[in-house]
Amino acid sequence: MNMPQAKNNSVIHSGFCHFINEEVLPLHAIEPTKFWRDLEQLVADLSPINRQLLATRDAMQYQIDQWHLDHKGKAMDIQAYEAFLREIGYLVEEGDDFTITTTNVDEEIASLAGPQLVVPVKNARFALNAANARWGSLYDAFYGTDVIAKAGELATGKTYNPVRGDAVIAKAKDFLDQVFPLESGSHKDVISYVVYYHHLLAFFQDGSQTGLQQPCQLVAVNGQRSEPEAILLKNNGLHVEIQFDRNGKNGMKDPANINDILIESALSTIMDCEDSVAAVDAEDKIEVYRNWLGLMQGTLEASFEKDGKIQTRRMTPDRIFTDLDNQEYRLHGRSLLLIRNVGHLMECDLMQDELGNFVPEGIIDAVVTSLIASLDLQRTEYNRMRNSRTGSIYIVKPKMHGPEEVAFSCALFARVEQMLGLPENTIKIGIMDEERRTTLNLKECIRQAKTRVFFINTGFLDRTGDEIHTSMQAGAFLPKDQIKTQPWIQAYENRNVDIGLQCGLPGKAQIGKGMWAMPDEMAAMMTAKIAHPKAGANTAWVPSPIAATLHAMHYHQVNVFEVQERIKHRPKANLTDLLTIPTIPSNLTLSQPVIEREIENNVQGLLGYVVRWVEAGVGCSKVPDINNVGLMEDRATLRISSQHLANWLLHGLCSKEQIDEVMQRMARVVDEQNTATEGYRPMAKNAKSVAFKAAQDLIFKGVIQPNGYTEPLLHAYRMQVKESH
Repeated sequence: MNMPQAKNNSVIHSGFCHFINEEVLPLHAIEPTKFWRDLEQLVADLSPINRQLLATRDAMQYQIDQWHLDHKGKAMDIQAYEAFLREIGYLVEEGDDFTITTTNVDEEIASLAGPQLVVPVKNARFALNAANARWGSLYDAFYGTDVIAKAGELATGKTYNPVRGDAVIAKAKDFLDQVFPLESGSHKDVISYVVYYHHLLAFFQDGSQTGLQQPCQLVAVNGQRSEPEAILLKNNGLHVEIQFDRNGKNGMKDPANINDILIESALSTIMDCEDSVAAVDAEDKIEVYRNWLGLMQGTLEASFEKDGKIQTRRMTPDRIFTDLDNQEYRLHGRSLLLIRNVGHLMECDLMQDELGNFVPEGIIDAVVTSLIASLDLQRTEYNRMRNSRTGSIYIVKPKMHGPEEVAFSCALFARVEQMLGLPENTIKIGIMDEERRTTLNLKECIRQAKTRVFFINTGFLDRTGDEIHTSMQAGAFLPKDQIKTQPWIQAYENRNVDIGLQCGLPGKAQIGKGMWAMPDEMAAMMTAKIAHPKAGANTAWVPSPIAATLHAMHYHQVNVFEVQERIKHRPKANLTDLLTIPTIPSNLTLSQPVIEREIENNVQGLLGYVVRWVEAGVGCSKVPDINNVGLMEDRATLRISSQHLANWLLHGLCSKEQIDEVMQRMARVVDEQNTATEGYRPMAKNAKSVAFKAAQDLIFKGVIQPNGYTEPLLHAYRMQVKESH
């Protein structure tokens, strides 16, 4: 680690100081001495408030624990429980109705509906893949996934399967028939397309022709209108490009010479500094910030080997077509990039205040990510690789507990704007509705951010982790799969949309839904995830660029803004349902086999994720579950597993000895699953395994972890590994 360097009365890590002074500030008109002086003052003013908010969390948790202990063995009285939560300030009174006033919001947030990616910004290659996932090949998405079954003559292999290729093209043209239907006939039978004035004409083998049922769906063209290189169609605000190439791999065989169909896919991407990254010290944080800088400058590159050749990935430029009036028709070539800062909990060694305390990491994140993102706002040339076209910076803020903490984040962002000379409300805030106190007070949380909120969403995993920890003393929770079926979860999902609509988010902000966790199960995703736009969510998280392309089809099938209008006036989800804790009913006894299977499932997933996080510094990856199904895991999944085990241990559904025995067995399973992982250090029968000890602590110390978060223990053990190397 670099030796710290003094700045004013604070201590700044020398590597951090060098990065800001040498790589970032020269791109600004901000003088370094002023920057560091202003940062020191901001930290001095806001760090005590940050720490007081954490103390309030702890105090409320203690009071809730005591309430449950005092009522142990009694039937749950929801009315008394609600009154108690109001008395301690955990539940606040809802004020009058209001409408948010957020302005200067890009269309990807305000007026379009489509998929959203979340990607660790610490991994340059992943970050570039996501940034470039604005457009995806429908042919590739169908060919490479199980959306078309991979059995029999449709199987995939090392070489191209022409039978599967034909099935892919047929399915893609089915999509065209559904979304861009012709007045007569099918796109499958078209032998050529011609753009005639403002119309698309499709010609058939018998010499007949037809047009689109909705001619306005044709918006632009590339090449000669009589023999276009590409035509651009539009539905529900989303674009689809049909590419023609008579010499292309697909085009030479296609009756109409269609070579590919590109679909507008990931409209926005959250570049994540939080749950999907393992960033535990200044070295890691600088890497995170440097990649964000490369994205904002459009200079980030990543080189890798594929098929024996070195390839370099860069950000794709904007896409340019000619509209039907012969004017330039420019489309964003990349996802709109948002940045997720860390929450309020952790501190970092980037900076120490004058008393020697490490500074809250979220404060540094807000300053540095905004400083870097403001470079994008300096670009006025239309043809440059701009991110926001409206002059906004989008920060997603996770793990906030209630209106006070949202208000603090807004105050922090306002101070950062002043520090950087940005117009008021340039920095927009995304409120992640993933903590119980935020869910119960969502309307008042939005009120605190009504001039800058651009996003609310639901996230089942963190929300369940907090549900368990908040009510840890209330009793033993149901098995995880049963928790998902209880009334509180549907009330949570519905209420988020209800309140978002009530507060006027449509046209100004996103209402989002959570992640599909199985990146290899795309057929199942296509069946299940259409529920998100049908629920009124104008974005939802997907685990990969290909998943974004497939999920984008749902937004052609469902007009989300029409759905929002239909459900806007339904009764708001029941607060009583939200307050009903999903513990095991007194008339239900779980059998030992059920308990054992649940422990095995939790432990295997926990070990599989922790060993990568602690030993390899991988914050998000596809981890095989107990049935060898690959799941996209991050700290949210770890939080629920560790808290669930801690809860069952506390209430006697299992013993420490039982968990120890399962952990030894599952360590062998995880070791076997990682036999091909380079540099992997087995956990089973390894008394010195740091990862195994970390997993033990997450379970056995789970009750005393602040809000059940995994970061304090993970960071400590990851630091131990880094220092030993």
